[in-house]
Order: sequence, then structure tokens, then C-alpha cells
Amino acid sequence: MKTRSHKRALKTLERILSKAGLGSRTEARRWIHQGRVQINGTVVQHPDAWVDLTRDRVRFDGRPLEARERLSILLYKPTGYLTTYRDPEGRPTVYDLTTSIKTFLSPVGRLDLDTSGLLVMTNDTQIAERITNPESHVPKTYLVKASTVLTDEQLQRLRDGIPLRDGLTRPATVTRLRDSSKYTHVEITVTEGRNRQVRRMIEALGAHALKLVRVQIGPLRIGTLPIGKWRHLTDEEIAALLQFRSMPL
Repeated sequence: MKTRSHKRALKTLERILSKAGLGSRTEARRWIHQGRVQINGTVVQHPDAWVDLTRDRVRFDGRPLEARERLSILLYKPTGYLTTYRDPEGRPTVYDLTTSIKTFLSPVGRLDLDTSGLLVMTNDTQIAERITNPESHVPKTYLVKASTVLTDEQLQRLRDGIPLRDGLTRPATVTRLRDSSKYTHVEITVTEGRNRQVRRMIEALGAHALKLVRVQIGPLRIGTLPIGKWRHLTDEEIAALLQFRSMPL
């Protein structure tokens, strides 16, 4: 029977190449199919082949695969940018904003095309796992401009949990920031990572999110970072994230 630590040492070959900072998983699959990768001296052309990090030796183009320095950044993603490596339609991606970084970093989660704000990119699997693991319930906070004026009853529905096609949402923390004659601005904190969740929650109220900005993930805040810019996560921020414990809502 495999121990938990041994299971953590088993990774697919494409994931090994990507996490080593060589490129995206799509690129890794292409390189593997091209026969550029060896495991223990044997060319392996199956991207999903399992690699035991405790005993297997991987080579890329004849060179030993070396772990890259761990690197994590916080990017203020603008609207109009995708969180994919390449877009078949030629639309800009977050990688266009990080060209000075020579190590491949993976986005942790996604922000859709029309959503801006805090995006963590990293080659550190521990950080990625901490943010994305559903059991962690790491809260994510958004600023929302709704297309209508929302009533107190509607905001309470968000707090209590609202039914979506993939089930009832967990309770959210919701603060009314201000109202105008046509719109309501609210701050919403959720502890799930469903696709387009906040937008769908607002739509379930009969409105739309005209503007959606993610400003915080757990202890990480976007602060005064200019839109379209990035910065390194500090050692203190990384430690705070790894030690973070979500409080019950």
C-alpha cells in the first residue's frame, strides 16, 4: 500500500516538465510526443506516464531535468486578458504581461476575460495546492458593480447561499459599499472556486456584474499594485498563505 508521501511523489510526465519551469503543459505534451524526454534512459512518448520523483531520473534533450528556483508572483490582471498560455484567436494573455520572467509560471485558478484583479502565478505546487484545494476554503474577495440597485433581501440571499445549477453556494460575506440611482456596488467574499461563481450569483438575483475585480485571496491583497503590473510575493506573504486557516462564515 502506497503511503501518502509516496503518492505525492508520483506525478505525470507532462506535469513534471511544466512544474520544472520549462513551459506549459501543452508544450510539454508536444515535446514528449516528439521523443525529447527520457525516463531512466528510455525515451517515453506518453505524457500521462507516471514518474516517481524519489527514484526516477528524467532527462530533456539529453540533459538532466533540474528543479527551477521556486517563484511566485502577484499580477493585477486587466480585463481583456486570458489566463491561458496561448489563445487560438490571438487574444492577449497574462503571459504577455510577464515576458521578463524566464521561468514558466502557471496561473493559480482563473479569471475570465471580463474580470480583472489579483492573480497568483507560480511554479510552487504547494502554493497552488493551498489556494485551489476545495478543502482549504481559502476566501476570495471581489468588488462588484451590479447592473441594478440590489435590495437588502437580495444581498441576504447571497449571504445565506444561493442555488445555482451546480448546487447551493456556501454562505458568502457581503457588504454593501454604495448605491447610485441605477447601480449597487458590493464587496463579496466566497470560499469556493466554481467557474464564474460570483457572476452567476449576481445573475441569480436577476442582475449582471458590470464590473468584477478580485482584490484579495486569503491573506494576499492587491493593494496599490498598478493594473497590468506584477510583483514577487514576499516571504512573509508566502508564509501567511501556507499557514492561513479560513474562519467559518
